[in-house]
Amino acid sequence: MSSTETLLGGALLPLVEDFYTIQGEGFHTGKPAYFIRLGGCDVGCKWCDAKYTWNPKLFPPTDIETVVRRAVECSAKSIVITGGEPLLYPLDPLTKRLKEEGLQIFLETSGSHPFSGTFDWVCLSPKRKQPPLPQAFDKADELKVIIETAEDFEWAEQNAERVSDKCLLYLQPEWSRSEVMMESIVEYAKSHPKWSISIQSHKFMHIP
Repeated sequence: MSSTETLLGGALLPLVEDFYTIQGEGFHTGKPAYFIRLGGCDVGCKWCDAKYTWNPKLFPPTDIETVVRRAVECSAKSIVITGGEPLLYPLDPLTKRLKEEGLQIFLETSGSHPFSGTFDWVCLSPKRKQPPLPQAFDKADELKVIIETAEDFEWAEQNAERVSDKCLLYLQPEWSRSEVMMESIVEYAKSHPKWSISIQSHKFMHIP
């Protein structure tokens, strides 16, 4: 039986956690939002700060109606769907229900799997190990490239060439290398002002 059949076409999803917090990264930094984190990722970045999400078998399929009910009870009207890699799963049923409740939906993705679902904002964070599919670049409202070493600036530019002119561009230091790389990132952004800098502000606020 395929995973889609097991999940009843997206009526069930491997939920890691859902919680109300403040968005800490990218364009929507500082915005209160309800996070829906799905389990499963086949990209496997060594510096990932959510490695506990990688194995979807650890997270039994959850009825999306349970998730939607909790999201609606939250005072914020913004939803962030993240992972893991959420596009591993059919997201149309979940996003349809969230939209029916009048909620804004933001997606965080590597873009390495086909798109499903309806979103108000797509944050594309491309990874070298498993690059985005071509359709991901067309859908991106925000390109957020993680900078671990100086070589990542070239990777950032390669991806920036493929998104639309309306897509916002962000360089974000990999957390464990932020002190080492921040000066270079600042100077790069100053020399290439199409880029803005994103930091993981939630870690400074000590919130999830």
